[in-house]
This record gives sequence, C-alpha cells and structure tokens, in this order.
Amino acid sequence: MYILLASGPEAGQACLLLLDAAGQPAAEPRIVARPDLSDAVSALERRNRPRWVWQRAQAWYPELLSAGVTVERCHDLSLCQAILAAAESTAGTGYPREVPPAAEPFEPRGLVDPAQDSLFEAATGARGAGPEELLAEFRAQLQAIRASTRPARLQLLLAAESAGALVAAEMQHTGVPWRADLHEKLLVEALGPRPPGTQRPAKMEALAAQLREKLGVATVNPDSPQELLRALHRAGIEAKSARSWELQEIDHPAIEPLLAYKKLSRLFSANGWFWLDQWVRHGRFRPEYVVGGVVSGRWASRGGGALQIPKQVRAAVHADPGHKLIVADAAQLEPRVLAALAQDSKMAEAAQSSDLYAGIAAQGFGGDRAKAKVALLGAIYGATTGESGRLMPQLARTYPRAVGLVEEAARAGERGEVVSTFLGRSSPPPSAAWRTAQQTTNEQEQRWADNLARSRGRFTRNFVVQGSAAEWASCWLAELRRALRSRPELGAELVFFLHDEVMVHCPETHVAQVSTLIAEAAQSAKDLIYGRAPINFPVTLAVVDHYDEAK
Repeated sequence: MYILLASGPEAGQACLLLLDAAGQPAAEPRIVARPDLSDAVSALERRNRPRWVWQRAQAWYPELLSAGVTVERCHDLSLCQAILAAAESTAGTGYPREVPPAAEPFEPRGLVDPAQDSLFEAATGARGAGPEELLAEFRAQLQAIRASTRPARLQLLLAAESAGALVAAEMQHTGVPWRADLHEKLLVEALGPRPPGTQRPAKMEALAAQLREKLGVATVNPDSPQELLRALHRAGIEAKSARSWELQEIDHPAIEPLLAYKKLSRLFSANGWFWLDQWVRHGRFRPEYVVGGVVSGRWASRGGGALQIPKQVRAAVHADPGHKLIVADAAQLEPRVLAALAQDSKMAEAAQSSDLYAGIAAQGFGGDRAKAKVALLGAIYGATTGESGRLMPQLARTYPRAVGLVEEAARAGERGEVVSTFLGRSSPPPSAAWRTAQQTTNEQEQRWADNLARSRGRFTRNFVVQGSAAEWASCWLAELRRALRSRPELGAELVFFLHDEVMVHCPETHVAQVSTLIAEAAQSAKDLIYGRAPINFPVTLAVVDHYDEAK
C-alpha cells in the first residue's frame, strides 16, 4: 500500500492520498492542517504500514521526526527520478531522459540549492509539487520500472536509495555524539588559545613568523597562494604551486614551518572554533547528508564536512555515559564487489578470507600481499603503469573474469558509452565537448582526444565497481535500520555513515546484541543483491568510547 503525501491546496495544509499497488487512488484525498500532520501520519503508519510517497524526504520527514514520528518505508520521487532518467535499463520505456552529463567523474552534485536535487524538483519549483503532479510522476516511475529490462534489480536499487533518505534524515535528527569540551581542548593543544575575531591562533602566528624568517622577508601571508608563491620564488624556491604534496619534495629550511602551518590552517578553517559554534548543539553534530550526492551513488553532505571528520578531532566524537560507539567497517569492499560482479569463482575463493589481499597473494603472487593489493587496486582504478602495470598480466592470468569486467567497462567509456552498476545505476554520458574532441582529424588535437578517452575509461572502469559497492552499502544500511527498528529495547542509534563504514551509538549493556545485528545486516545485504553467490562480505567491529580509538 502507498500513501502519497503532498502540499495541500492552501498554505499550511498537507494532502494525504491512499494509493493501490498500481498507483491509482483508493480513496478520496484527505486534507489536514500542518500542525495535525504528525498525528495523522502516525495513525496511518500504525494502521496501514504503507510506503510513503513524497517528492523529497527532506521536505517532510524532519518535521515528523521532530514530533516523534518515524515511518518504516518511503518512495522518494526525486531520488528515484535521478536514477530512472539515466538508467540504461529504462531507455526503451518512454520515461523522460533529460539528465545532463556530469562535468567530472564522481563529482558531488546537488549541494548548492536543495530545490535543484533533481530535474523533477527543478520543474515543480521551490513551492513543491501538488498531489496531481506527484501522482503523475509516481505512475510514470512505476511504469518505467515495470517496463525496464531488469525490473527486480531496479526496484531494489530505488528501495535502498529511498531507505537511505530516511536514514539520512534520522541521523541528522539524532546527531553524532560530540563533546564540545574535548573539541575545545584539542584545538587549544594544537593551535593555542582561541583568538579574538578573525585573528590567527598563537601557534599558527608563530609558524608564520618562522616562515618569514626562513624566507628572509618582512611580510608574507601564507594563506594567500599567490603571495606565498611569489615569496618562495624570491627566496630561490622553484615551486610550481603552493600545494603541500609538491612542497614536500623541496629541500629548504622554510618548507618545514610552511607545511606545519598549512596543516594547522586546515584544522582551524575546517573544524575550528567557528565550526564548533555553528555545527555542534546540545552535545550532537547534526549535518545534512545528501543521498546519492555523488554520481556513483555515494553520499555527500551539505555543510559541516560530515564525511571528512579529520583524525585531529575524532576524539571529540564521544559516546554518552553508559554507552559505546560501535564502528563497523566493511573490509575491502570494492575488491569483493568486483569478485561478485564478475562471478569470478577463483577470486571469490580468495575473498572467503577476512583478508582478501592475503588470499589473492596466496593464489597468484607468491604470498606477497603488497603486490596483490597494488595489482588489484590498479585494475579497479586504472593504474596501468609502474608497479601496477607490471603486475597486471599476472592478475589477468589468475582472475581473467574480474580483470575482463573492468577492462570492458574501460573500453566502453573510451568509446563514449554508458556503463551501469549491478542494480542499474548508470554513469553520466560524455559531454558534448568530449564528443566533439573525439571527432577531430588534427594530429595534435588527436593526442588530447585520446587522453580524454582514456580518462573517461578510467572513470567508467571504477564506476561499475564503486557504484555497485555503494549499492551494497545502501542495502547494508537499510537492513541495519530495519533490524534496529525491530529491537527498540536495545536503545541503539544509527549516527554516522561513510561509504563503507557505519557507526552505532548504543548502551554498553547491549553492545553484543547490536554487534550481531550489524554483521547479520551485512550478510542480508549480500543475499538481497547477489543471492547465493559464494562471496563473503565481512565487517570489522570496533567498540570504543571515542571515534579516534576505532582506527
């Protein structure tokens, strides 16, 4: 059963419409005032256990969560539209295909204007779509799924994506446990006392003074790349940029204080006192996650840097008294996904071990784990030169199906074709500029076109693996959410998710039960996607008081 939730005919109203399995209205619309919405949704959730259909979970669910109401399932029309409009499997269904190509591989998207997360939302405008528009879109999506070449897989992908929308809103509402006092202490230890206004902290200012002394200049602003680069050149340092990775290769007395300054500057700007004041309230860090915010299906975040909590401040992520943090990490996820995608039985055999690289080393690299890792990651990410390129023939002889899969994805990308994940998320098509470059007859321009083709091949090579890994992680997250909802007595909270890592905050007395649920959810995710395939997806668990103890 579905229930459509949309804006009502007047401001301050909401419309609830019961739908049958085909998306047809099964009752008259019900109009409720927004202050009464949470009670109405709660009653319908208890009685019907429907799948809620709405334009965007973020537009409705936070309001319900604030009123203490949660829902079990939803269909997020905007997230599903983005997948369906680009999917190869819906190309012949008549569903609108107006998705623009991404400018860069794995580029975050939809991070500026929440109303522009999808073409559907852009078309309906900031006011939100009415029930008629949403109903028409929902029916079109159901038809596209049914008429697609792989409806079962596509339906699972859309269900997992929509479940992610619920998890994202719930994690934002719950927040990551964060000790502001510990964060303050870490900042003082690293930077010195909090400076007034926009002044530099004492330790950064001391390093800036050292830098000026070593460069022999009276003034230089190390926060200005242009000014810094000019000062370096005047001191005889032939740096091409002020980037840390390049500066590390230079032997000069000024480099050490400069690199130390840049490290502290990143901490001060990204997670300093201003960040703490802005993002941590009542002992919790509550960022807004963007489900499917990267073209491969990985999540992004809108403000706060939720997916980039640096090691320097992880000690501030601290369990409440009487609680623990369970940090679960899917071990070597992408190589295991590759084995499942390729149905490579020999690689699957190696993946039965908790250390896949050790298993691969034993099968084809004389037990040298380092070489096995370099070779396999080179195959996934397209590193075909140097050590990785030298080891590739051995990897291809040992695992022809796995290497063949990523090689074919790379060739498809070089030809300008679209590739898809296991469940059906498709890569963006190449841009018009890319296609124009491939049509050149000029010899010099042809070299540039070939470089563009190879670059796109590296993107599509990794897309099929990274995107399929994101699907498994989404199903893992959804299965874990379902398991924790079925055991409310455990008092466990999902508080953080990062690609292949999940953090749960729970009472210390229930750590064992929750740990079991996390591991079982990983197995359930594998069964949902790959069925009885002989592949293992183990998770490593760290039970800690604060996040920096986990890694």
